[in-house]
Amino acid sequence: MLMRREFLGAIGASLVGGPLAYSSDQEQTGRKPNGSRRKKMAIVTTVWRYRSHGQHMGDRFLVGYPIEGEWHQPDLDVVSIYVDQKPEGNLSQQRADEFGCQVYPTVAEALCCGGDELAVDAVLVIGEHGDYARNEFGQKKYPRYEFFKQIVDVFKRDGRAVPVFNDKHLSWNWDWAVEMVDTARELKFPLMAGSSLPVSWRMPSIDMPWGADVDEVMCVAIGNVDSYDFHALEVLQCMAERRRGGETGVKTMQALRGDSVWQAMQTGAWSAGGFSPELFEACLCRSQTLAQPRSGFNHRHPTPSEIRNLVKEPVAYRFEYHDGLKGTMLLMNNLVNDFTFAAKLKDAAKPISTLFYLPPGPNVTYSAILMSKVEQMFQSGKATYPVERTLLTTGLVAAGMKSLATGQKTIAMPSPAVHYQVPRESFFCRS
Repeated sequence: MLMRREFLGAIGASLVGGPLAYSSDQEQTGRKPNGSRRKKMAIVTTVWRYRSHGQHMGDRFLVGYPIEGEWHQPDLDVVSIYVDQKPEGNLSQQRADEFGCQVYPTVAEALCCGGDELAVDAVLVIGEHGDYARNEFGQKKYPRYEFFKQIVDVFKRDGRAVPVFNDKHLSWNWDWAVEMVDTARELKFPLMAGSSLPVSWRMPSIDMPWGADVDEVMCVAIGNVDSYDFHALEVLQCMAERRRGGETGVKTMQALRGDSVWQAMQTGAWSAGGFSPELFEACLCRSQTLAQPRSGFNHRHPTPSEIRNLVKEPVAYRFEYHDGLKGTMLLMNNLVNDFTFAAKLKDAAKPISTLFYLPPGPNVTYSAILMSKVEQMFQSGKATYPVERTLLTTGLVAAGMKSLATGQKTIAMPSPAVHYQVPRESFFCRS
């Protein structure tokens, strides 16, 4: 079926270059020392202001980023920018003036650099932040799909396609997300998407054992729905997808909010409508930000009643995969301020668990790690990790939002189910 494929790991050279990755002569000629042409890229984003995703990620390709103890200057030239909205604090024209690229009025013109043909070798799409309407379930209608369609129109017209990266989930609309993945396969260009969390650091630096038999997985996280829920689901999915048999897709989703979450927690088991207290404790014990409800203590495990007092509006997504795996995503604002993961393996004495580490702002170097994986795809022409992961998490966000908006009902996940197999090698940062 169209959604099923075996993902091949990326093959490529090291991304790390010296602090002087190119000379002034290279800047003028666009030629590398061996005479080959430097690749050109376009950035298509909703907004480009300080600390927006557009700025965090776009700047990496303009000024470089730190990785493995060195400053790496990407071996690509940003030649064009499209910005959908330009609120106060817009930096796009300033960046264009400083780095010698051009801001264009349309996506197509940015891809063609004002000409009639595709003139770039890669496209970075960042559809996050900005003033956009919401649908009936509360999802913000970021124009990621609309950007993608305009990009693909250029590809089809010119009979040539280049790699595309789409920041965060593919679309608020499941059918559009499926179409995006199908179109990339049809036109044979690499497409990546998703969160920085799967490729960021972990404490301890562990992965789900490849081919493991897994009963239940959990992520305890921060933030709001239709935003941070996506990141937490990517945490879960980048681990769950490594289980025996590969990914089978999710069958059902139920989202809970407020008192319903506390009632689920009291049941003490998935089979009773709740989730594993053992996994919940393992997640809290990996957190570096666990709140302290009592003065005079710098680290004390909160009681259930203290947790309820701290967290004013808890959210839980409970979902079941086709192969029987159970997953729970918990947003626990004021209890934790990070992302932790735990899993119950069959016949294991205790859960495996880890913290998905996000370095603090304003540097947010986790976005640099993500852009290093994107740069790898832009250079090699091969996806660094499977876009099907983000297709699945896109569907989970949409189903969770729908469940919350319709009385916390259990939602059957849309068809087709997402099947894929990841390689044994993993791509999270270890240094």
